[in-house]
Amino acid sequence: MAAGSTIGTIFKVTTWGESHGKAIGVVVDGCPAGLSLCEADVQKLLDRRKPGQSRFTTRRNEGDEVEILSGIFEGKTTGTPVSMIVWNRDQRSKDYSVIAGCYRPGHADFTFDEKYGFRDYRGGGRSSARETIGRVAAGAIAEKILEQLGISVTAYTKSIGPVEIDESRFDLQEAKSNALCMPDAKAAKEAAEYLEKRMAECDSSGGVVECMISHLPTALGEPVFDKLDANLAKAMLSIGAVKGFEIGDGFSAAKSCGSLNNDAFRMDGAGIKKVTNHSGGVLGGISDGSDVVFRAAFKPTPSIAKSQETVSKNRENMELVIRGRHDPVVVPRAVVVVEAMAAITIMDMLLLSMTSRMDWIQEFFNRREKR
Repeated sequence: MAAGSTIGTIFKVTTWGESHGKAIGVVVDGCPAGLSLCEADVQKLLDRRKPGQSRFTTRRNEGDEVEILSGIFEGKTTGTPVSMIVWNRDQRSKDYSVIAGCYRPGHADFTFDEKYGFRDYRGGGRSSARETIGRVAAGAIAEKILEQLGISVTAYTKSIGPVEIDESRFDLQEAKSNALCMPDAKAAKEAAEYLEKRMAECDSSGGVVECMISHLPTALGEPVFDKLDANLAKAMLSIGAVKGFEIGDGFSAAKSCGSLNNDAFRMDGAGIKKVTNHSGGVLGGISDGSDVVFRAAFKPTPSIAKSQETVSKNRENMELVIRGRHDPVVVPRAVVVVEAMAAITIMDMLLLSMTSRMDWIQEFFNRREKR
C-alpha cells in the first residue's frame, strides 16, 4: 500500500501522480462487479473541476480527459481494480523555477522538504490540488453505485469570503448555472464582485463548501474510531486547502443548550423520524436516517502575486512574488472534490456495515442459496 495515498477499507482508493508529471491517476479496488461504467460517466464529474471554466479559475489549459485502463469488460466492472489515468498536457514547469530554491508561504514546500529531504517544486508536485483529479474519478464510480441505491450526494458553495448564501433564496439549479456554484443568484453576484476586488489587489479568498447526503439508511458508522462523521472529517481534511470541518450545527452547537440542540424523535408512519436535524444526520457516530449535512472550510489560495516574506533553502530571508496561473479562489472547483470524497466515504461505510449484524449476513447468504 502506498503510504498516505490510500483511503478506504473495502472500497479502497489510491491516487498517484504529480501536477507536472506525465499523468495523474487513481486505482479503485473493491468496486463491485456488474456496475455499468464508461469513461463518459467519470468525465461528467471531471469536467466540473477542470481549469479554465471562468475568470475565477486558473488558465491552465487542460482537457482532463480520462482513460479507463482496467477493471472493465463489455461496459461493466469486473470486480477487479479499476485503474484510470488523466494525462497532463499543459505543464509550464519553467513558471516554477523561481521557487525551486525557496519556500512559498502557505504551501507544503517547507514541510515536504523537511519530511523527505527533497521536493518536486513544479506546481507543488504531489501536494498540488491537481492530485484531486484521482479523487474525483474515484468519486464518480462511488456516486454511480450510490445512485442505484437511491442515495444522493450534493455539494455547493455556501460562502466565499464574507458573502454567504441566504437560505430563503436557496436554489440548487442556480448552483449549476453560475461560475461560483452558489445556490443563490444574489449571493453569487456579490461574491463575484468581492473576488474582482481581491484579484485587483493581487490577492485571493477562501470559502465554505456545504454537502448534503440524502436517503442514507440508518446504521452506517462505527461507535468509536470509525464514526461516520469522523471518517467524513478525515476525508475532507485530506483535501489540501481544507482547514475546518463541522457537521450539523457544528460550532454553533457550542453556544446552544440541550433543550434546543437535542433532536426530538417522533413516529412517522411505520418509522422513527427526527423533528429537527441539529445533529446533521449522525448520532453516536452512526447515521440516524436524516440527511447528513456537513461543511468544509477552505483557506484562501496561497499562490498570490503580492510580495511576501519567506526563506530560501539556504536559510536566508527574502521577498517572493509568485508567478504562474492560479485560482483566486479554490472553492468553486473544490465543490465536486468534496462531493467525490463524501461519496467514497459513504460507499466504503455501506460495504462495511453489511457485516454488522448476524441476521443481515444470514439474509444475504440465504438469498444466494435460493437462487
